[in-house]
Amino acid sequence: MKDRLPADWKKVLKDVLASPGFAELEAFVTRERREHTVYPSEEDLFSAFRLTPYDEVKVLLLGQDPYHGPGQAHGLAFSVQPGVKPPPSLVNIFKELQSDLGVPKPKDGSLVPWAKQGVLLLNAVLTVREGQANAHEGHGWEAFTDAVIQKVSDEPEPVVFLLWGSYAQKKEALIDTSRHIVLKAPHPSPLSAKKGFFGSKPFSLTNEALKKAGREPIDWRLPA
Repeated sequence: MKDRLPADWKKVLKDVLASPGFAELEAFVTRERREHTVYPSEEDLFSAFRLTPYDEVKVLLLGQDPYHGPGQAHGLAFSVQPGVKPPPSLVNIFKELQSDLGVPKPKDGSLVPWAKQGVLLLNAVLTVREGQANAHEGHGWEAFTDAVIQKVSDEPEPVVFLLWGSYAQKKEALIDTSRHIVLKAPHPSPLSAKKGFFGSKPFSLTNEALKKAGREPIDWRLPA
């Protein structure tokens, strides 16, 4: 499993990759793939790391676990593959994107263009069993992704961390908030989007923070 991780991230995460916990996680995911349908595919598991090199991370957007429907998850938090109907949380993200920046509605739910500009689209848990949300919670992914958050926090240049919902906001403890910018909002799911996600302006605020830090802003527009 770890062989699919790009060399730059492998080097940065060498301690957690060498831990007994990661070996147990690998064994668990291998067993799950053998006995059940697991998303995303093995090829897509580390897409976020492949598309966003360690030293190019400007923004870390944290999700919880992958979508568990066929053809949805492809290794990027909140993103779905082209041609797949955007799930409700992603629809709400796009509504806020339009309201915040006045950009047209995207033609599909792929967030690959963001990842290529330095937005690390990281889920706290990287695999899921088909049809069972959070089925792989508590099996070791959290130790791995906590290490990712800490290593991004070690970056010398300021990074914007987007923490949506209480689950993501618990991870603020891993971030050096004296050097980095943390933007919090309720989760974009239908249950909580109206409680403050709508109107939180995460995209424009992220770009303001990046510009203030002397970093290139993100072009949040997606193909319409």
